[in-house]
Amino acid sequence: MLKDFRQFLLRGGLIDLAIAVVVGTAFTAVVAALVKDLVTPLIAAIGGQPDFGALDFTINGSRFAYGDFLNAMVSFVIVAAVLFFFVVKPVNALLDRMRTEPPVQEHTRECPACLSQIPRAARPCAFCTEEIGVAAEPAVGSMAPQRP
Repeated sequence: MLKDFRQFLLRGGLIDLAIAVVVGTAFTAVVAALVKDLVTPLIAAIGGQPDFGALDFTINGSRFAYGDFLNAMVSFVIVAAVLFFFVVKPVNALLDRMRTEPPVQEHTRECPACLSQIPRAARPCAFCTEEIGVAAEPAVGSMAPQRP
């Protein structure tokens, strides 16, 4: 039983997840400080409100602190922008550059009668039963279908 527990703890996915949580927590603190100390004062210089956290209203003695929500929303947008522009876009560009496999050939074609996708080798359409004929195989490396 202890052996199984040790294997569970030492799984690569579990350790990766723990590292991601720790790094994410640290990153959240950095972004929260960025929003509180730089972005909010910048918006305040333009809009005149020095701290969104102080924005609230009261109804029947209940305080609604919508300023805290605005701070959280600005933090979320900044985190999403940083992740997209500094992680997702560069990784996608790197993966596109590293891709060396040829483009995948189309295994289907469009039925001229009903416009549904059918296998390239099919003669009658499975959807409308129109007799179509066998399509020629595309040339290797070519994505354009050839006419029979």
